[in-house]
Amino acid sequence: MSQKTLDKTYEPKNVEEKWSAFWLSSGVNTPELPSKKPSFSMVIPPPNITGALHLGHALNSTLQDVLARYKRMKGFNVLWLPGIDHAGIATQNVVERKLAEEGLDRHRVGREEFIKRVWKWKEESGGTIIKQLKRLGASCDWTRLRFTMDDGLSKAVREVFARLYCEGLIYRGDYIINWCPRCDTALSDLEVQFEETGGKLYYMEYPLKEPVAGITSLVVATTRPETMLGDTAVAVNPDDDRYKALIGKAVIRLPLTGRDIPVIGDSAVSMEFGTGAVKITPAHDFNDFEMARRHDLPAIRVMGLNAIMNENAGEFMGLDRFKARKKVVEGLEKLGLLKKVEDYKIMLGACYRCSTVVEPTLSKQWFVKVGPLAGPAIKAVEDNETKFIPKGWENTYFEWMRNIRDWCISRQIWWGHRIPAWHCKDGHVTVAAVDPVKCSTCGSRHIEQDPDVLDTWFSSALWPFSTLGWPNETEELKAFYPTSTLSTSFDIIFFWVARMMMMGKHFMGAAPFSDVYIHALIRDAQGQKMSKSKGNVIDPLVMMEKYGTDAFRFTLAVLAAQGRDIKLAEERIAGYRNFCNKIWNLARFTLMNLEPGYTPGEEPAEESLGMADKWILTRRNACIAETSAAIEEYKFDEAARVLYRFVWHELCDWYVELSKQDLKGENGTDRKVGAAHVLIKAFKDTLKMLHPIMPFMTEELFSYLPLTLGEEGKSLMALPYPAPGRDYTHEAAQMENVMDLIRAVRNIRTDMNVPQDARTDCICFSKDARLREVIKENEKHIKQLAKVRSLTISESGPHPKDSVSAIASGGVEVFVPLAEHIDFDVEAGRLRKELDKLTSEYEGVKKKLENPEFVNKAPAEVVEKEKARMEGIMEKRAKLEKGLDHIRNVRG
Repeated sequence: MSQKTLDKTYEPKNVEEKWSAFWLSSGVNTPELPSKKPSFSMVIPPPNITGALHLGHALNSTLQDVLARYKRMKGFNVLWLPGIDHAGIATQNVVERKLAEEGLDRHRVGREEFIKRVWKWKEESGGTIIKQLKRLGASCDWTRLRFTMDDGLSKAVREVFARLYCEGLIYRGDYIINWCPRCDTALSDLEVQFEETGGKLYYMEYPLKEPVAGITSLVVATTRPETMLGDTAVAVNPDDDRYKALIGKAVIRLPLTGRDIPVIGDSAVSMEFGTGAVKITPAHDFNDFEMARRHDLPAIRVMGLNAIMNENAGEFMGLDRFKARKKVVEGLEKLGLLKKVEDYKIMLGACYRCSTVVEPTLSKQWFVKVGPLAGPAIKAVEDNETKFIPKGWENTYFEWMRNIRDWCISRQIWWGHRIPAWHCKDGHVTVAAVDPVKCSTCGSRHIEQDPDVLDTWFSSALWPFSTLGWPNETEELKAFYPTSTLSTSFDIIFFWVARMMMMGKHFMGAAPFSDVYIHALIRDAQGQKMSKSKGNVIDPLVMMEKYGTDAFRFTLAVLAAQGRDIKLAEERIAGYRNFCNKIWNLARFTLMNLEPGYTPGEEPAEESLGMADKWILTRRNACIAETSAAIEEYKFDEAARVLYRFVWHELCDWYVELSKQDLKGENGTDRKVGAAHVLIKAFKDTLKMLHPIMPFMTEELFSYLPLTLGEEGKSLMALPYPAPGRDYTHEAAQMENVMDLIRAVRNIRTDMNVPQDARTDCICFSKDARLREVIKENEKHIKQLAKVRSLTISESGPHPKDSVSAIASGGVEVFVPLAEHIDFDVEAGRLRKELDKLTSEYEGVKKKLENPEFVNKAPAEVVEKEKARMEGIMEKRAKLEKGLDHIRNVRG
């Protein structure tokens, strides 16, 4: 078999394009059906059709890809199902902006034409993120790419809606909802982003129509005085002695309106807030709406859906809500009814899409009654049918699920799944999975479909089973539901995970996934949240172009510790690009040390294996076991660290150097054959273990190696993951002793500033006869790797003159005579001078860090930089002091 020549340097671009095309054309990502293999399945959290790849996508897709590739190699029939979300509000906004550029809006072009334009935009521009995911190396089954509005999913959405309606779990009614005046649609509670902001608390005096128990007025406090125009009561706590006498007796003449409203008692009123008396505006406040239902109060809407005051606002009609606030305050002030205004911190709710302040408003909407659905979904986690990793996220899930409110699922936009409900002129509603031709109640053929569409998250909630063909009983559904793992971010536990749990339990009778892995949040190097305004955003596409996708993926994996945010700096990615170079050079070394025409043969006889061979095979076994265990437990960072240590610090730093003599034939033909076999085996298995994290380079390098018939032409992920072999525990421990002796000599040379090219003598004392033999057997290695000129090994003896000593493992005393290599007095002077300089630097940094003004006022990244500088100084000082200690010991 002729060997191909590997380029001197690794150029990722060509390699990545080549293997991306191979994976897509070979069908290696597509599972077999039917199959005798155990199933492993995941559904990708569908990115928005409007989206582009950001770091969150890159992290989650990398970790999912690690699982998918690893499980294929472990013999599973893997389905990783990709898809895109239609992203109702976001997509409609994109297309509306394009219409605006033409001087049009959706109302002028009409619903049908507008929907055509959205589909056209989807076909032309909506696949960007899919191309980017493929570039990242995501090994999804791209033949099964789904879209939340494709025909199959639309059928599932209609079926679910119709069934839930028939079961009384979907209803339509007047309800207080979050309304975005900009997007012109209802928002679920989860689509409102709250942020603490500075506001005002207005104290307003409401006169009583007639005095009661000597009280002539009540003062109420509010942050939204414009809504007082819609007040229908004032509430007090029935246990509040200040106001007990007013309940059910007092009537208030509402200022600026002339309407009379009652004083009611309700235990929900806090006696500590404001004055203990609160205004009740059922049409514009969630708590007030619930209280109004308890007391049968009317609800008066004083502003329209556009946040403009309506006819019920009297003289304020036509004003924007914020202008109306100013005018209402002025009106109360003129009447002498504005008692005071205080600065007040409020949690202001804004639309998650456009950041417009939302307005609670009364509206006729469609709702899911979630209480009956939440119970089984809670129990599934309590009973470990579904496990959260890390486990602490269960508490977040439980907290929300146990305090859940009915889910508003209707949206007043045009792009999305149109609600499968039809209305006749007599007010009857017909709900059906298939378009009806007449009203199900009165038989009228004059029926019109409800204009609203469903919340995007409604279709997403069905994702794990709708994408597998439900409501049809498909092979995919039988083979891959429930799915094995869901990997997602903490911020959509409420939006998505909980709703999938509810729908999965209700319609499939089983939770949709066994494990829910919650990955970390990526921050910048200083731990700050990334944002365009801060200028600290790292673009994954730029990083892949600059450093290669494998380096980028490995960085994400090695930083993905459970329960801890990721601090990402570009320097880390650059560092792991060096790791790629190291692996590439290891491949070149391997190929250069194989005989021309080398073909993999049978396992060599044990006698042909040297101590270093047995050591690396034993370390290979440990690496396989540790990496496999880490991936199984979603400890991606541990898997990456184990692999890095094995490749860089064991395979490259040690075995490559230890094997050179054997590979050159200096110890006989048998040892040469044995070393070549071990080198190729260790490197092949290394590439297999690295493949799930670094797929492109590993495929490329593997294709250059001598392959067996079962390996030729196959992707690495179609080959078995390495299995541990025989451990050579005894020989490995002996090799470790030799390596530690070499380290001891190297450390002495470094500490004492011995010139790089100088060769020193080394004297070793050990009372262990076998250990002395092992050291003697490895004399060549010690001389080569520790730059030793002569090696003396004995049981004991006098301490050699002018020698620096250390204790290596096994209790071996190591002495390195240095009189001919350094002047101890000059070296001591140099070390003291360096120490003085460092001490001065240390005092300066210490003074800074002990200064509260600096620590509290300097930017966090500056403080962290100084702390890191302090650690570096301490480390250097320790090394210099160690060198001085050596000299003191030599001098006695």
